Amino acid sequence: MANLIVVCGPQAVGKMVVAESLRDKLHYNMMMNHDSIEMSDKIFGFNTPAQREFNAIFREKAFDLAVKHNVDLIFTYVTAFEMQEEHDYLMGLHDLFVKNGGNFYFVELSADLKTRLMRNETPYRMERKASKKDVEWSRNNLLRDTEKHRLNSDEGEVWFENHLKIDNTDLLPDQVADIVIKEYDLKVLDKSEKEYRFGV
Repeated sequence: MANLIVVCGPQAVGKMVVAESLRDKLHYNMMMNHDSIEMSDKIFGFNTPAQREFNAIFREKAFDLAVKHNVDLIFTYVTAFEMQEEHDYLMGLHDLFVKNGGNFYFVELSADLKTRLMRNETPYRMERKASKKDVEWSRNNLLRDTEKHRLNSDEGEVWFENHLKIDNTDLLPDQVADIVIKEYDLKVLDKSEKEYRFGV
C-alpha cells in the first residue's frame, strides 16, 4: 500500500521546501507540480494544448505507478478552492490511494501576501522552477491568481478527514514538516537515499 501527502497552498507559500523537508525526514518520494509542468513545457512549449495534455498524463501515470509499486509519495499542488473540478480531482487522488489500502494526507499552507511575494523571488525557487525566472511574469501571475481564485480554504472548511491547515508565514520548512509528522504520526521509511531522492 502507498501513502500520499499533498502539500497544497498558493504560489510561493513554501510548498516545495516543506515537501523537500518531509521527503528528507520520512524518505518518501516527491513530485512537485512543477516537475510535470517544466518537463511538458520543455517538450511541447508553454501552455499549449499538447503541453496541458502531457502534464495531466505525466501526473496520472506517476500516481498509478506509486500505488502499483507501493511508493509513498509527496505531491505539491495549487488548489482553487472555489472550483468543483479541483475538489473532484483531489478526491480522485484520495480515493485512488485509500481504496488501495494507503492513507491520504492533505497539508494546506498559508502565508500573507507580502511573505509570498518575497519568497517568489528567492534564488532557490528560480533555480528549481524555470518558469519562475521571468520575475515580472511570475509576480504578475501570483497577484492575478490571488485575486481571481480562492487559494486557501475558508475557516471551518475541511475537505478531507486528514486535512491539516498551517500558517507558515513565520515558520521554517523543517518546523512545518515536524508539525505534519507529529500530527499524523508518520514513520521514517527504511530506504536508501538513492531510492527517494536520486539526482536531486
